[in-house]
Amino acid sequence: MHILIIGAGGMIGRKLAVELSRTGSLGGRKIERMTLADVVQPPSPSGSVSSVDAIAADISAPGVADTLAALRADVIFHLAAIVSGEAERDFEKGYRINLDGTRALLEAIRVEGIRERYMPRLVFTSSVAVYGSPLPDPIPDDYVLAPLTSYGTQKAISELLLADYSRRGFLDGVGIRLPTIVIRPGAPNAAASGFFSGILREPLAGQRSVLPVKDTVKHWLASPRSAVAFLIHAATLDTSVLGARRTLNMPGVAATVADQIAALGRAAGAEAETLIDRKPDATIEAIVSGWPKSFLPKQAASLGFVAESSVDELIDVYLADDAPKAG
Repeated sequence: MHILIIGAGGMIGRKLAVELSRTGSLGGRKIERMTLADVVQPPSPSGSVSSVDAIAADISAPGVADTLAALRADVIFHLAAIVSGEAERDFEKGYRINLDGTRALLEAIRVEGIRERYMPRLVFTSSVAVYGSPLPDPIPDDYVLAPLTSYGTQKAISELLLADYSRRGFLDGVGIRLPTIVIRPGAPNAAASGFFSGILREPLAGQRSVLPVKDTVKHWLASPRSAVAFLIHAATLDTSVLGARRTLNMPGVAATVADQIAALGRAAGAEAETLIDRKPDATIEAIVSGWPKSFLPKQAASLGFVAESSVDELIDVYLADDAPKAG
C-alpha cells in the first residue's frame, strides 16, 4: 500500500503521518510506502513504514498535481489549504490554493486513470465554514450549504467536485467537515478561529491571550487526536453507504467561549482565567457570527466516527499529546 499525504507539513498532516508510520498499516493492509508533500518539504517521521519520501510540492503550481497523481498512491489524504482568515484577506491566493489546487489534483487523477485504470481513495478535509447564517442550532446532516466567506465557498465547491468525480468513477472520495480544532499546539496561525485554541493554550502555559469575541459565542470543536482518527476512519470506510453525498459532518463538542473559560479554570485554576485579555475585533466577530454553533452528525456517528464530549476532554488531550513538558 502506498499512502500520499498532501499538506503533510501542517499540524494535522504531521500528526497523521506520525500515526500511520507508528502503526504501519491502514485498514488491515501493510503500508509499504508513504509520500509526504507540502509547499515546504515536510518532516519524515520514524516508524515501521519502510519507505518514506518527503517532497516540496505546491499542487496549485503547473504540473505538480500531475506529478503527484503519477505516483498512483492507493490512498490520498488531501489536507492542503490556506486557512480561513488568510483566504479572506487574500482572495486570489485562497482560490488558487483551496480551489484551483483541488481541481488540478482531481483532474490529474482522472487523466492518470485514463492512461491505465486507477481509482484511489481520496480523503478530503472540508470545513464547517461551508455553512452560513441564518442557521438552525443544531444543524442536521442535510442542511443547505450557504457559506459566507471565501474559504467556505472554496471548500463547498471542492465538495461538489469530489462528489462528481466520485460519481463518474474517477476516484473514490470521502469528504470530512472538520470542526474547529482545539487545542492546536504551537504558535497561533492566521485562522479566524485561532482564538478558540489561544484562550486555552496560552493561559495553560502561564501566558496572556487575546479574546476577540463575546463569551456567548458558541462553536463546534474537536481535538487534533480526533481529527487524525477521522481521517484514518474515512480512508477505510465502505463508501457504498454514502450514496451521492460524499462529505460528512464530523462529531464534536458544542461549547461557548464561557464554557471554554470555565474548563480552563477547572484545569489550571482561577488565575489562568485572568490571563485572557478581552479585545473585541469587528472583523473576527463578523466572520465567526456566521459560523455553525453545533451539529447533529447522525450519519457520521452511525458510521463509527467519534470525538470528545466536553471541553475538559479537549484540554486533557492537549496536556497528554501536545503541551510543552516541564524541564
